[in-house]
Amino acid sequence: GLKACLQGYKVLFTTVHKLLTQIRESHSQRTLKIMEARFEKYDLVICDEFGYVSFDKEGSELLFNHLSLRAGRKSTIITTNLGFERWEEIFGDPVLTAALVDRLTHKAHLINMNGESYRLKETKQMMNK
Repeated sequence: GLKACLQGYKVLFTTVHKLLTQIRESHSQRTLKIMEARFEKYDLVICDEFGYVSFDKEGSELLFNHLSLRAGRKSTIITTNLGFERWEEIFGDPVLTAALVDRLTHKAHLINMNGESYRLKETKQMMNK
């Protein structure tokens, strides 16, 4: 994300919870089309913390529709600690989950990062000083 910014790309970094809150507010204020237009203009969107909070049916559908705007057209990075097989726990709908995974993974690069948390590593380093 930082490298993309330094190269002049328009980047949005957000948590999934924050994004969904903004989508809900825009939906209730009838300004969702404006938000969608802005969202589509970013060259890269990074959605962090996917899987920490589950969604109700309306939230799942709003997030699905929003992320689908970029599918196959613009770059999106999703960070999660859950495998795709567990995404249904978040969305609560197997059909919607399968459709979102299909859109997000089409022509995607999947990176599985294992190892110690960088936050935990930094904390341990600070405590050893």
